[in-house]
Amino acid sequence: MPRGIRAPGAPMIILTLTCTLLLSLAAFPACSFAQEQAFSLTDAVRHALEHNNEVRAAESSVAARKDDVGVARSNLLPRVFFEERFLRTNNPTYAFMAKLNQGRFTQQDFAIDSLNNPNPVNDYQTQFGVEQPLFVPKAWVGLDMSRREHQAGSVELARKKEEIAFKVCQAWLMVHTARAQLRVAEKGVEDAREHHRIAKLRYDADLGMYADTLRASTALAEARQRKVTADKNHHLARRVLGLLLGLRGSADVSDEIPDFAARNIEEYRTASQARGDVRSLELRFENAEKNIRMSETDYLPYIGVGGGYQWNDPSNLFGNSGDSWQVMAFLRWNLFDGTKREYERSRAKHQAEQAREHLLGMKKAVAYGLYQAELGVEETKANLELAREALKTAEEGTRLVQMRYENAFSPIVDLLDAQMVLDRARAGLVARENEHRIAILNLGFESGTILKELGIATEEKRD
Repeated sequence: MPRGIRAPGAPMIILTLTCTLLLSLAAFPACSFAQEQAFSLTDAVRHALEHNNEVRAAESSVAARKDDVGVARSNLLPRVFFEERFLRTNNPTYAFMAKLNQGRFTQQDFAIDSLNNPNPVNDYQTQFGVEQPLFVPKAWVGLDMSRREHQAGSVELARKKEEIAFKVCQAWLMVHTARAQLRVAEKGVEDAREHHRIAKLRYDADLGMYADTLRASTALAEARQRKVTADKNHHLARRVLGLLLGLRGSADVSDEIPDFAARNIEEYRTASQARGDVRSLELRFENAEKNIRMSETDYLPYIGVGGGYQWNDPSNLFGNSGDSWQVMAFLRWNLFDGTKREYERSRAKHQAEQAREHLLGMKKAVAYGLYQAELGVEETKANLELAREALKTAEEGTRLVQMRYENAFSPIVDLLDAQMVLDRARAGLVARENEHRIAILNLGFESGTILKELGIATEEKRD
C-alpha cells in the first residue's frame, strides 16, 4: 500500500455496509413489508375455521370430552397396582404376622413372653395386585353419559363454526361496504372541488358572489372530513376481519363479491330443526334424564373380583424371604347413607325438567330467529330496490341543478344540497346491497346451513 494512504478502519467498513443496506431497502416499496393478504369470501371462512381462536378453543374442549369417555371407560377395566411398604413394629399381632409372612417363624416364637412382648420386627412388603369390577351400574351409566356429552360437544363445535363463518361473512362484506363508502367519499371530494372551481371562476368573471365561493370551500372541507372518517372505517373493518381470521393484523378482501339467492323458506325451517345447538341441547337433555338413572344406581351393589401376590423380607427392599398369594370376590352394598341418595335422585329429576324447559325454549327461539331472518330478507330486498331508484333520481337531480347553477338560474346552496343527497345515495346503495347479502346468509345461519350456502359444508362433515 502506498505511503500516506491509511487502510479503512472497522468503523468505516461498518458505516459503508450500513449505508449500502439502507439504500437496498429503499429500493423496495415500503408497503411490500406490510402488504395485507386479500381473501375471497370462501377462503376467508376456511381460514377462520382453521385459525380462529374461538374455534380452536372449542376443538380443544371437544378433545377433552373425548378423553372423558376414556376416563369413564377405565372404570370398567381391571386395575393393576404395585406396592412396596416398610414396617417396623413391636405390636404383638403385627410382629407375629410379619414373621409368618417372611417364613421365619420358629418354635421359640410361641413362647408366652415372645408373644406378649416381641422384639421390634422389620418387614419389607412387596405386593402386586389386580382388581376387576364385574357389576358396576354407575360406571356403565357414566360411560354412556360421557359418550353423549362428547357427541353434544361435537355438534356444538359445528354450530360454533357456523357462528364464526357468519361473522366472517359479515366482516368480509363490511370491508367491501367501507371500501365503497371510501370511494364515494373520494368522489364527493372531487365533486366538491369541482364546485369550488366553478364558483371561483364565476366570481372571478363577476358572474357570482364571493359568498358562493366561501360556501363551496366549506363544502369541500366537509367532504374531506367525510373522507377521513371513511378511511378510518375502512381500516377498522379490515382489522376486524383479520381478528376473526386469527391474524395479528388486518386482512383485505378480493374484488369479486359472490351473490346469494334465498331458497324456499320451508327448506330452511326443516333444516333448523337439526341445528347444531338444538341437537346439542337435545343430547344434554337425554343426559339429564340419564342422570336420574345414575342416582338410582346407588341403590345397587358393587361386585368385583381380585387377587394378588405378596413378598415379605425382614431386611431387603423387594426381598422375598417369604411369599404368598390370594384371590377374592367381593360384594359391596351401601344400605343406608343418611338419605343422600334420595336427595340426589330428586335433584336429578329437577335438573332434567330444567333441561327440558331449556330445550323447548331453544326451539321456540330458533323458530323466532328464522322468522326474523325471513322478514330481514324481504326488508333488505325492498330497501335495495328503493336505494337504486334513489340513486337514479339523485344523479339526475344533481345534473339538472348543476346546469341551472352554471347558467345562473339556481344558487350554489341548491347545488351543494343536491350533491349531498347524491353522496348519500351512492353510499346507501352499496350498503343496501351488502345488507341484502348478509340477510340471505343470516337465513342460512339461523337454519344451520350457512356452510352449505358457502359451498364448504362437505369439508366440514369430513372433520
